[in-house]
Amino acid sequence: MDGIHDLGGMSGFGSVDVEPDEPVFHESWEGLTFALNALGLGAVKAYNADEYRHSVERMDPAHYLAATYYERMLTGVATLFVEKGVVSPDVLEARAGGRFPLSRRIAERPVVDLRPQLEARFAIGDRVVVCDMHPAGHTRVPRYVRGKRGVVVHVAPTFSFPDAAAHGLARREEHTYHVEFAARELWSDAAGSHEAVIVDLWDSYLEPT
Repeated sequence: MDGIHDLGGMSGFGSVDVEPDEPVFHESWEGLTFALNALGLGAVKAYNADEYRHSVERMDPAHYLAATYYERMLTGVATLFVEKGVVSPDVLEARAGGRFPLSRRIAERPVVDLRPQLEARFAIGDRVVVCDMHPAGHTRVPRYVRGKRGVVVHVAPTFSFPDAAAHGLARREEHTYHVEFAARELWSDAAGSHEAVIVDLWDSYLEPT
């Protein structure tokens, strides 16, 4: 989906400050949040990794930008626990001490081909173009590569297609590729002339040039 979470390739957000000797968790609740997400993904199996990513993407944009990494995780996990019936909204708010900001509800499920892809369409050296797509649901194709041309440099084995998995649809196995883009293709004259970016992309996101 298009949203504030897709910041890859965007500038103007300031420098990335590296904290010397940064601890794994700054606050105890961050460790608890990490454990709750591991519980939801693992022992309880309430949701999958793509459903989790999509729950964070569905946060209110202003909340997303103002939140820290673990605040976003907590919002996503709490949202899924409510949606999956692990905890009720009343219990959540009672434990939180008041209103808890959850992510927006999922739009209608996308129409996705769920047949497994047995053979890769592309090979190393093939030139491809990324589909200029704007899905309402979850996707792993960054906006900054949509409509851009690149070259396949590696063909990976089949893997779960996130656009289906994020919406609880049946698992679809699809090939992924490492696609190399010249930086100038992505950012024109703002990029260096000898730089390149490699992005992992699923087969459904690509077309031959």
